[in-house]
Amino acid sequence: MTVRRWTYLVIVVLAVAVAGGGIAWGVTSSDQQPQARSTPESTHTPVPVIVPGRPGGSASVVPGDQVAVPDGSRYSSLDAWFVRMMIEHHQQAVEMAALAPSRARGPQVRAIAERIRVAQGPEIAVLRAWLTARGLGESGDSGAEHDHGTMRGTASPQAIRALTNATGEAFDRMFVGLMSVHHRGAIDMCIDVLKVGVDERIQELATNIAAEQQAEIARLQDLLDR
Repeated sequence: MTVRRWTYLVIVVLAVAVAGGGIAWGVTSSDQQPQARSTPESTHTPVPVIVPGRPGGSASVVPGDQVAVPDGSRYSSLDAWFVRMMIEHHQQAVEMAALAPSRARGPQVRAIAERIRVAQGPEIAVLRAWLTARGLGESGDSGAEHDHGTMRGTASPQAIRALTNATGEAFDRMFVGLMSVHHRGAIDMCIDVLKVGVDERIQELATNIAAEQQAEIARLQDLLDR
């Protein structure tokens, strides 16, 4: 692991350690717990990339971790895994946050939901642009769609339905619990890619996402302490 990668990882680990504590409020039933984890494997087959040949020549397909993009950076299949998973992870957070204006009772919950929407919406665009710049799709080379329930911290369809049907204090309690677990899952994903990824831009982005979401967990915890 390079010195710079160690630096990113230490920043994230320290941020998590300093915040400490936990959110136990609002997520108690099996329907509201995150399900099986989707974890990167070091033996995962690199993403295939089509590389154009010289004028008049044919294109070739090479593993993604052997390709340098125009800016000179390199990436691995694990970087691509992180980007694809984080796009879907962020999308669910934005969807949950969009429920707050019409359902939340507390203005603080609505304010936090708006912060999540404003922060994670643009990050989705950045992640998609990263894939586009490398000729990669959001579904990966298998074309399979990812189930929200298989990613770290994501809420099950049953939990999302319950949140959608809740209003007032019940919504606030459920939102705080689900979003706290959701953020912790994102932090775990960031730590994973900081350990094994190779793309410098993704290392920076993962560090920022982890720090932002740890700060958001602290804001959610503050709601419990009032």
